Amino acid sequence: MKNAQQATRVRGLAYMLLAALGAAASGMAHAQSVRDHINIVGSSTVYPFATVVAENFGRRNANFKTPTIEPTGSGGGIKAFCAGVGVQHPDIANSSRRITASEVADCAKNNVTEIVEVKIGYDGIVVANAKSSRHYELTLRDIYLALAKDVPDPAGTQKLVPNPYTKWSQINSKLPADDIEVLGPPPTSGTRDAFNELVMEGGCKTFAWVAALPTDARLTACHMLRDAPHYIDAGENDNLIVQKLENSPRQLGIFGYSFLEQNADKVQGAHINGVAPEVPGLAAAVLLREEGARPGDPRHP
Repeated sequence: MKNAQQATRVRGLAYMLLAALGAAASGMAHAQSVRDHINIVGSSTVYPFATVVAENFGRRNANFKTPTIEPTGSGGGIKAFCAGVGVQHPDIANSSRRITASEVADCAKNNVTEIVEVKIGYDGIVVANAKSSRHYELTLRDIYLALAKDVPDPAGTQKLVPNPYTKWSQINSKLPADDIEVLGPPPTSGTRDAFNELVMEGGCKTFAWVAALPTDARLTACHMLRDAPHYIDAGENDNLIVQKLENSPRQLGIFGYSFLEQNADKVQGAHINGVAPEVPGLAAAVLLREEGARPGDPRHP
């Protein structure tokens, strides 16, 4: 069960954010004369699900236009949502993580108050590559050493050094001698936030002395990713990552489990800590995460 929790990398799938009715009402009264539809922004992972809901809403409610949805990433969506009340601002923000205390404060500064969070579901985060390529079996430590900007000194001293690894086999002799090239989400992405916390930090903490660092130093060591060509910011479009993996079989990609499931004929998920990215493992991880603090909870440091 512990391995299932670590390998599936569960995270809250979506938090639909709405402003307080009082604050929204003044904006909506003006909106009716300027904008005649609901405007939604946010997570690219949530986007396919939100699109289906929006289309169903449009079909079933003839008096309302279908809501527009823009995949800006969780961070970008929340930033736009918190920028103010009125037709120039989105009505709803979808996010693959919870809103942070600092984002709530930004909302309040712009009169976006009493925000309502609605949890929609759960998703997993996968590391995948083209189905035509070699299947990877990785550990959290492998991934951390491949993607961190600075890593523990390979000579064994307790200090961080610029990441010297360029090939997977340099990290783990069981892995192929292929260049480390991983396509992943940008800093504005909730998937990136969850990946840093659940995967990068998980691998980072396998080094006891790094895990013992003061909080700020540890988070910098664990969450700071290296630059291209080793970690490649692929934008907010997860489907584009899947397409690129098909064309570049030696590259790996990071995205939500739902995109792996939808493209099972094209890409395959790596085993992480010996566990496959499959629904049973995801369900087990959800149960385990529910027993403790979830990322973003006030209880969670």
